[in-house]
Amino acid sequence: MTPYRDITDEEWQRVAPMLPELRPRAELRGRPLANTRSVLNGVLWVIYSGATWSAMPRKYPSYQTCHRRFKAWHQAGVLKRVMDQLFGAAGDELCSTMEARMRTHAPGAAPRVHGASRPSVPATPLFPPTAGIPAAPLMFDYTSPFKNAA
Repeated sequence: MTPYRDITDEEWQRVAPMLPELRPRAELRGRPLANTRSVLNGVLWVIYSGATWSAMPRKYPSYQTCHRRFKAWHQAGVLKRVMDQLFGAAGDELCSTMEARMRTHAPGAAPRVHGASRPSVPATPLFPPTAGIPAAPLMFDYTSPFKNAA
């Protein structure tokens, strides 16, 4: 493989219409949108180099932005079309390599929810039982007093 380089103006003209247009925010608050061409160059750098997202050079937008757009483009099928346009058959190989690196989740697995309640489990006593006193597991009830009673 040849060393990676950013896409040329001619290549950008070919693939720009394939990329979904991001609408600017209605409010003028927050961070401005990253340049789509530089995001694409960052995504292509990660795909081509095989490096982790956090190892992206500083000349590209933040790796979080590039990774977020990569996921959106991959799910929409846009990335495969762009890779085909830019690299032909080698683009398919690069896409399949990147898909193999992507984390896969078990089908039907429920996503973890932060702060989800768990069933109460008896706690293990901190101190060993003393002679003559039976050891009983401690039970803690974590119900909130702010929940509406039925």
